[in-house]
Amino acid sequence: MTLANLMPPGQLAPDFELIDINEKLVRLSSFIGSKPVVLAFLRGFM
Repeated sequence: MTLANLMPPGQLAPDFELIDINEKLVRLSSFIGSKPVVLAFLRGFM
């Protein structure tokens, strides 16, 4: 990945959904209007 591929700070992330630790499907857009969201993608975590 190059710096040209990175999203600039403040830009809205594309919507996506993942399964949480309780095996519940969670969609990023479900947090709109509530609390700020911080995403951390840990490479090689699992």
